[in-house]
Amino acid sequence: MKEERGRLQRAGLPPLAYARQAGRAPTVVFLPGFASDMEGEKARFVAAFCAARGQAVLRFDYSGHGASDGHFEEGTIGRWRDDALDVIDALSDGPLLLIGSSMGGWLALLVALARAPRLAGLIGIAAAPDFTEALIWAAMPFAARETLMREGRIMAPSAYGPPTPITRALIEEGRRHLLLEGPIALTAPVRLLHGQADPDVPWELSLRLAERITGGDVTVTLIKDGDHRLSRPADLALLGATLGGLLGEDGS
Repeated sequence: MKEERGRLQRAGLPPLAYARQAGRAPTVVFLPGFASDMEGEKARFVAAFCAARGQAVLRFDYSGHGASDGHFEEGTIGRWRDDALDVIDALSDGPLLLIGSSMGGWLALLVALARAPRLAGLIGIAAAPDFTEALIWAAMPFAARETLMREGRIMAPSAYGPPTPITRALIEEGRRHLLLEGPIALTAPVRLLHGQADPDVPWELSLRLAERITGGDVTVTLIKDGDHRLSRPADLALLGATLGGLLGEDGS
């Protein structure tokens, strides 16, 4: 069956680009990272993995990302969570298996909490819950904080492309969605993959996340030489094996 591509129209909100393929449940949903999109290596790998097995799969771009409309600088954690919920609610039904990369891991957790009865499982790839506070704001020099609060944004260097705008709204609104200070009430299986050579999101964050999740079926897999992207062939093979395990495959 051919992959369907389209744009989800929303009243008063930017249309969102998506790609999906029908198949058996659960629907596997890929949530990209900050300033990333559904054409990244991991997203395309998940789509191909699911297509080869007749598994339903859905990927999309948040507003201001990739092929979706909207302005990146207007985005916040809550807005991008709502984008994900809009796409999932409009384009899928039944159980969900969420895969979130970096910021997408945080958004996957927020989606999972909002749609808990539908959750069949969750995979975090270098998941970065609370990153706006714990990794950006906490590491920001005082002078940069002053500039951000006064001017509303700063430009942060990125190892993956041009400098990325960090807005005051991203930081302040993000505080409404922090998860790591209390229990995270999820009981579905959770698998967390994290590289110990990740320069952007410390691997210890996945251990802390695992501790906060209330369910007992939580596994953390550390890749000693793994970077933040975890997109090497061996990393993708591990992702496939992890996804296959949650889908009931034997990994062979």
